Amino acid sequence: MTYLKLEVTMEKSVVLVIGFWLLLLGNGVQSHRQDKKHQSLPRDQPYRTGYHFQPPKNWMNATSGPMYYKGVYHLFYQYNPYAAVWGNITWAHSISYDLVNWINLDIALSPGDPFDINGCWSGSTTFLSGEKPVILYTGSDTMNRQVQNLAEPKNLSDPLLREWVKSSHNPLMSPVDGIDPKNFRDPTTAWQGPDGLWRVLVGNEMDGHGRALLYRSQDFITWSQSKEPIHSSTRTGMWECPDFYPVSIDGKNGVETSSLDKFTKHVLKASFDNSDHYVLGNYTAVTDNFLVDTDFLDNGSDLRYDYGNFYASKTFFDSGKKRRILWGWILESDNTTDDVKKGWSGLQSIPRTILLSKTGKQLIQWPLEEFEKQRIIKVSFENKELKGGSVLEVSGITASQADVEVSFSLSSLKEAELMDPSWVDPKLLCSQKTASVRSNVGPFGILVLASKDLTEQTAIFFRVFRSKDNYVVLMCSDQSRSSVEEGPQKTIYGAFIDIDPLNEKISLRSLIDHSIVESFGGGGRACITARVYPKLAIDNQAYLYAFNNGTLDVNIPTLNAWSMKNAQIVSSTKRRKPNLN
Repeated sequence: MTYLKLEVTMEKSVVLVIGFWLLLLGNGVQSHRQDKKHQSLPRDQPYRTGYHFQPPKNWMNATSGPMYYKGVYHLFYQYNPYAAVWGNITWAHSISYDLVNWINLDIALSPGDPFDINGCWSGSTTFLSGEKPVILYTGSDTMNRQVQNLAEPKNLSDPLLREWVKSSHNPLMSPVDGIDPKNFRDPTTAWQGPDGLWRVLVGNEMDGHGRALLYRSQDFITWSQSKEPIHSSTRTGMWECPDFYPVSIDGKNGVETSSLDKFTKHVLKASFDNSDHYVLGNYTAVTDNFLVDTDFLDNGSDLRYDYGNFYASKTFFDSGKKRRILWGWILESDNTTDDVKKGWSGLQSIPRTILLSKTGKQLIQWPLEEFEKQRIIKVSFENKELKGGSVLEVSGITASQADVEVSFSLSSLKEAELMDPSWVDPKLLCSQKTASVRSNVGPFGILVLASKDLTEQTAIFFRVFRSKDNYVVLMCSDQSRSSVEEGPQKTIYGAFIDIDPLNEKISLRSLIDHSIVESFGGGGRACITARVYPKLAIDNQAYLYAFNNGTLDVNIPTLNAWSMKNAQIVSSTKRRKPNLN
C-alpha cells in the first residue's frame, strides 16, 4: 500500500532560548540577532545557509580547537575579520548549548606578536589537570616560519572563556634540525601516556612525503621531538590538520583522547589532496608505536571522512554526552569574485558523531541528533514503487532547506551490470556514468535543489554492479546540472559503499541547505558533501524528487522529508557600564 502523510511538528525551544539569554546576561554580554540576510551583506543572498554554522560575513576556513567546557560548547575557527578572502587569519570564537544555535563572541586570538605576526593558524585545545583548557596553535612568525604556540584562558571561572592570553614562553616548538619552516603546522589535541608525559603531533612534509611529527613534554611548555614521526607515507604530500584519537571497538560511545583502554583502535587523519583521509591502527602507548591496518592509498584503500567537498576537519570528545564529534570546513565552489560580491566565503559542516563500524574496517558518521529538533514539517511515503525511467515529486516541504531520509530495496539483481575490474576510482566512474546514463540497476536516488522542469538538479544516487563473488554499490553526487551558470565548479563525486544489497536496504540521508548538500549513504558508511549554486532552483523555487533512471523497478520502503527551521545565531558584545556624566 502506498500513502502520503503530512505532519507539522512544533518544537518547544523556548527553554533553550531563554537559557541562552540568561547565560549571556549573567556574564555581562549583550546579544544582537543576525538574520539570514545580514544588514552588512548584499540583500540578495540565495546561497547563505539556514541551519549550518557560518560567521555573519567574511572568510572562514578550518575548525580549530572545538571543545566542551562547563556545559558550553566552544567552536574556534580560522577567520579573516576584514574580507571574504584568505588573509589576516585569527581565531574566531563562538559558543553554543546544543551545537545548533550559536553566539558569536569576540575574536580569541589575533596576530600581533613576533611568533604569530603573520597569522594565528590552525591548532587544537587540550584539557590539562584540573580541567584547564589550553590552546596549541601555529603562528607564522616575523620570518614567515611556522612555529607552535600556547595560549591560556585569562579567567577560568568564565564559562564563555572570552579572553585568552598568549604564553610568554612562545614559541614552544620551532622548525629546527632540517624541518621545513613552510611545512610545520596544525598541532593536534595532546594526550598523556602511561609515563605522564604529554604527546602532540604536528603536520609536516619531508622530501615530498607527508608525516606526523611526535613531540613529548612533562610540563606542556618544554617539548622534545621524537627521533621518528608517529607515522609517515611515501604516497602523499604535506599532511595538514592531522588528528589522532581512539575509537571504541564495541562502537557504543566516544573515547577520551588520552584513554589507554585496550579495547580501542586509533584513527590517524591527515588532510591532503583536498580531502581528509584516515587510517586505522593499533597504538602502543608505552613505545608510541602506531601500526596501521592498511596505509594511506595502499592496495586500493581510500578511507576518507567525506568523498566530496570537506577539508581540514577536527574532532573533539564531548564529555557531556560521551561521544566524539567531527567538524569539517566546507569550501566555496564558485570563484573569488563571487565570494567578494556576496561578502562571505566558507562554512562548517553539520557536526557528526564518529564511531567504528561493526566490521572494524571503517568509521561511521552521522549528523548530531540535536539537528532533528530543527525539523518542522514532515512528508512521508511508504512502499512506493519507482518504475524504470520515472520521477516522483516530493512536495509539501521547503525543498531548499530540508532533511531527507529514504531507503531503497531491490527485488532482483541478476540483471545488474557486470563490474569491470578496471573500475577502481569511484569518482571517475560517477563522472562517466552520470545520473542521465541508464543501466539495469540504477541510477536511482533523489534530485535536490532542482528546478520545476529539472533544467537544474543535483542528483544523489546509487548504482549496483555485479562482480564474480558479490555485488558492488556505488554512491554518486552529480553536480553537472546543478546550475545554468557557467562559473561554479560542478565536480562529480563518488564512493563505493560496503553494503550487501541482497540482504539490506540501501539507505540515504541528505541535508539540504540552499548551497550545500551533505549526504550519508548506507547509514553513514559513505559521506559526500557538495556545494551548488543554482540560478533557478532557489528558495521556494527549489523542488525535491525521487527518481529511478534504471531499466528495472526499484521499491522505496520509506521516505521521510522535513522542512528545517533556521538556527539561531547571534552576535555578542561586552556590556559596558553606563556613562553617568
